[in-house]
Parts: sequence; structure tokens; C-alpha cells
Amino acid sequence: MARLLRVEYPGAIYHVTLRGNARQAIFLDRRDREKFVERLADSVALYGIRLYLFTLMPNHVHLLCETPKGNLSRFMHQLQTGHSVYFNLRHGRTGHLVQGRYGSKVVEGESYLLRLSRYLHLNPVYTRKMRRQSVRERIEALRRYPWSSCPGYLERKRVVDFVDYGPMLALVGAKRRAQRREYCRFVEAGIAETDQELAEAMKASRLSVGSEAFRRRIWDMHIDLLKKHKRREDVAFRRMEKRLPVEEVLAVVTEELGGQDLSRRRKGSFGRAIAARMLCTYGGLSQREIGARLNWGTGAAVSLQTKKLRTAMPEDRELQKQVESIERRLRKRQEHAGSIT
Repeated sequence: MARLLRVEYPGAIYHVTLRGNARQAIFLDRRDREKFVERLADSVALYGIRLYLFTLMPNHVHLLCETPKGNLSRFMHQLQTGHSVYFNLRHGRTGHLVQGRYGSKVVEGESYLLRLSRYLHLNPVYTRKMRRQSVRERIEALRRYPWSSCPGYLERKRVVDFVDYGPMLALVGAKRRAQRREYCRFVEAGIAETDQELAEAMKASRLSVGSEAFRRRIWDMHIDLLKKHKRREDVAFRRMEKRLPVEEVLAVVTEELGGQDLSRRRKGSFGRAIAARMLCTYGGLSQREIGARLNWGTGAAVSLQTKKLRTAMPEDRELQKQVESIERRLRKRQEHAGSIT
């Protein structure tokens, strides 16, 4: 079968699959999974990805993500290569870990996106072993499964900072307080019911998941790629990224931190780590650029400190509220910048 070109553009939403070579396991234990999740979080921040969902299975991974920068290939190269190198070194093996190229399909928004999220979250209870269990047992197993974004959708206390839950929860059509409860009902209803329409839509195209009109549009974009033509595509339910000026990002962070000097280290403070996170997400800077701007020297130091911040946030409510307040202000500025261009 001919190898298709990647259809990439700013704001595209993808269902991405990463599979073990010859169906072999790509995670052998808890440490492998934890390391992959850490690398996923770092890569999401580094490349400005909006990650809506992830599910880790023994021999494959599902991601549902949006690429405001149109950079899926760079993001996945970092993630796939990093995990393969780590896995081979740790387990003393050589050769290919994953099955060639990762799979990716552009996903249509609204109902297809919501229903696909249900299907991907239900993967852990779709196994042959789990299908022999009762619906109640499968629901309990789903709620206990730790290696996906599903727990954060079902319970607020289990959220992780690198997953963007808002857009998917908004699609259930409930009031804000009831969104998690309604999403939980929606997902669990899929255990006993088969979404035949979605199944057919997933098989209908090698490039996309959506309505016939959407599939034609993505196919046309693929043909344009083959012809080396470029054209812009207006797609609903997309957020086009607008970078904020570095000084504007730092001004907001400095104000929220009470005027802290972000160019100097302060013992026991996460100030510079917060600034690094915001410069990456809203300023579009690389870790190396952030290191130079904040006098850290190297991108590796930036990565280490932002990882410490992400680890500390779940245990420090005040720190979490501080970061969320800064992000709210920067998102508003980003949205305003997008509306006036």
C-alpha cells in the first residue's frame, strides 16, 4: 500500500497511534510507563501541543491532540525516538522498538471528536480478557486504570497539568459543574453499546476520521501536498496559536509573583520554573532559548526545573493556584491577540 504524506496544518486535531514492532510490548513495567508519561508531558510543553487524551496499552499508545503550530512530526519524532532509546538502553536490547512510522489521522471536531475520545479511553476494557467480565466489573477496571487521561476526566483530584480537559468536557453539553459526571456516564455507556457509525468512519479513510465531506476535504489537502501546492484551510473547532512577546509573558509572571527578579535564583522558589513554563507555552521559546533568557545556561536545566514544578504542583495547592492564575491571564492575552490580527 502506498505511503501517504502527513497532512499537517496549524490547528489540526489528530488521533495518533504508536505501536510496538511485530506487536511486541513497548512497556515492560511501571517505570517504563512513568518515564513515557514524563517524556510526553515534556514534549507537549516543548512543542506547544494541546493534548486532549492519552491511553497507554502494553504494546501501543493512543493520543488525541491538537497542533496549534502544525508540528506533529517534530513532536512525535521527539517522543518516539526518546522512548525507543530509553527502552533499549534500560532493557539491554537493540533494533526497532516501534512499528515503522506512527499512525495519524486528522479528526473532525464536535461529535466525532467526543465519540473517538470515548473509544480511546475504553481501550483498557476492550481486551479479550476484559470482554469476559461483566459491565460493572469493566467499569470498575476502567476507573482504576492509571495509565490514561481518563481518571482526570472522571475526577478533578486526578487531573494532570499537561492534558487539556476543557474542550472535550465542553462537548458533552452540560453545565460546568456537571461536565465530569456527564462525561463519565457517556464513556461508561460505551462499554455496553457499540458505536457502529464511528467504527465505520474510522475505517473509511487512512487519512481522517469524520463525515464524508470532511474526509473529502482532507483528501484534497493530501492531493495538494502531492502536487507541492500550499493552500490554507479554515477548520472549525481549532485554536490558531498566537505567540505573545517575551517581555509581555515575563511581565505577567513577575506581577503575579510579587515583583520577583526572574533572572536570579531564589532558594525554595519556583518562580523561574513558572516563567520557563509560560515562555514555552505562550512565548513559543525553545528550552535552549529559555535557558539563555533566564540565565540558566542550558536547555537541560530548564527541563529539569519545569519537571520539578510539575511534580510539586499536585501537592502544593497554593502553587497550583498561582500557576493557574498566570495561565488564565496569558490565555486571555493570547485570545485577544488572535482576535485583532
